[in-house]
Amino acid sequence: MTQQSVEILIGKLLTDEELREAFEQNPNGVLVWLLRQGLQLSRLEMEALTSIKPSDLSGLADMIDRRLQKASLRRIPMTHTAHDTDTLPTAPLGTTGMRITRLGFGAWAIGGGGWTFAWGNQDDADSIAAIRHAVERGINWIDTAAVYGLGHSEEVVARALRDIPADDRPYVFTKAGLVWEERDRAAPPQRIGDPLSIRREVEASLRRLDVERIDLYQMHWPAEDGTLLQDYWGTLLQLKEEGKVRAVGLSNHDVAQLDAAERLGHVDTLQPPFSGIHREVAAAELPWCAAHRTGVIVYSPMQSGLLTGTFSLERAARLGADDWRSRSPDFTGLGLTRNLALAHALRPIAERHRVTVAAVAVAWTLTWPGVTGAIVGARSPAQVDGWIGAASLELTDADLDEIADAIKRTGAGTGPVRPPTTDAAAP
Repeated sequence: MTQQSVEILIGKLLTDEELREAFEQNPNGVLVWLLRQGLQLSRLEMEALTSIKPSDLSGLADMIDRRLQKASLRRIPMTHTAHDTDTLPTAPLGTTGMRITRLGFGAWAIGGGGWTFAWGNQDDADSIAAIRHAVERGINWIDTAAVYGLGHSEEVVARALRDIPADDRPYVFTKAGLVWEERDRAAPPQRIGDPLSIRREVEASLRRLDVERIDLYQMHWPAEDGTLLQDYWGTLLQLKEEGKVRAVGLSNHDVAQLDAAERLGHVDTLQPPFSGIHREVAAAELPWCAAHRTGVIVYSPMQSGLLTGTFSLERAARLGADDWRSRSPDFTGLGLTRNLALAHALRPIAERHRVTVAAVAVAWTLTWPGVTGAIVGARSPAQVDGWIGAASLELTDADLDEIADAIKRTGAGTGPVRPPTTDAAAP
């Protein structure tokens, strides 16, 4: 119990600015007060904790599970017993004040079928089990969007988190700007940036997610309804000022658009596509974000299943008409052949590190400067276990050279093939 008490205390000092300031001025007094509140500490632990320097506190963050960082001092029970595998590496998400695990749970596929970019019908029970398993393994953020399943993904996320104490829940990120027609749900969603539409969207997302504030609200794509970037980005900034969202970001925007948005208000985050196949953002957008202290959470690091090591020509041929991948050039013809050849080339690296091919593919994206975290989807607990190893996998320079050679040899995708050799693993 005492080790958990120490972790809770350090977590509180990291997340509660007022308590931290009091601790800096009078550590012994704060510890005595906490003891009176019910925190259990031995005399030896008291002496050790009073010797902590304020400057050392931030360095302890990566060692503390976020469930404990936010745990209540009223001793609310944890959702599960902590294991070593639960404590995953974290990194600051730009200037948002949030520290996120290097991997996040992606909730695109779990939205289910019946819309343009669906992955086919899904089992909600399996999806909920996958989310809860990811949280139990230490994942501390979920990325969804209003359009995923036309609202259904957000509802599934809410159901999965409902029984988890509020202080133990992961961050929830979602997106706006893709609007569907309820009378024709099979029609492609429209890219809408109208400020009134965005305000309707945020209220709907708050209701579906059953939260009072969204941790990160992102514009899904540049608007195509004639709304200027300054107008839709200005609306997101207003929502942040009003407290409806904690942070705001852009998804699928280029450097010119980032520059325009930054002139109006800081871009907290960018969410671009990034994998060993689609590498284009490594040339310009990632360096821009690193220079502007903008957090980056990349999506499709396994290229929608192609780089898992389990996908095949036969699997591609069986994709149903209700699965968007059946219509993608990445999953057909020469593109499919090249992409699967790259996945096969990752296998020796995976075997050396005793991880899955999927873990190698995801870890590769995390080696690029500027990348904070990667969004990885799962539709079952087993799929979570397949990629969770990427969180702590450190690829060597030799590994990165081998991957770069494989990309060139197979001709898969486009964009830079290797991160810089210096400070390659910096988030």
